[in-house]
Amino acid sequence: MKLSKKILGQGEEVVLHLRTHVKKIIPNIIAGVVLAVAAVLAAVYLPENWRPSSTIVIIVVAIIAEGYLLAWPWLNWFTSTYTISNRRIITRKGVLTKTGHDIPLSRISNVSYEKSLLDRMFGCGTLVLQTSAAEPLYLIDVPKVEQVHLLLLDMLFGKRGERPAVIDDEEEPPHEAATSQYEESEENSDDSPLDIG
Repeated sequence: MKLSKKILGQGEEVVLHLRTHVKKIIPNIIAGVVLAVAAVLAAVYLPENWRPSSTIVIIVVAIIAEGYLLAWPWLNWFTSTYTISNRRIITRKGVLTKTGHDIPLSRISNVSYEKSLLDRMFGCGTLVLQTSAAEPLYLIDVPKVEQVHLLLLDMLFGKRGERPAVIDDEEEPPHEAATSQYEESEENSDDSPLDIG
């Protein structure tokens, strides 16, 4: 679910748009598969004299349970997004009740990340954004968190505050695009010392 261009300001560009890592719904997927197998086995092995009413009950219960265990968590996962623009970080989540949080990049003073053992196995982590507020903002289950961390560091503290090029999720990883832009700016810069005084 892409971010609507209506909420972007004039001259604002999306640098990176991503969802929370799919690991968040893996237990639901496993539970949905187990439930489907159990429903099929129950429908096949129940006594003949219980049919067709038992089959109908099994199908109805399985559909309701699949909706609760699999469809609803998937919709929540699908609508939970993180977007980095050249001006702010935008978080959106929710199916029926939408919630969002926008943080201007200029308010972020520090960026770090945390990766548990499970996060390292799945290639994701938690991005920690320190602002002037007392508590930092945690972006949980960010895919390729180290690359996103590098991208944000380059955007926030990069050379002369240049904006990185707009990155498409499917083209190249964010850190490579930011690194290649940084290298280009290095080549084009004048290395002579500043004349102060």
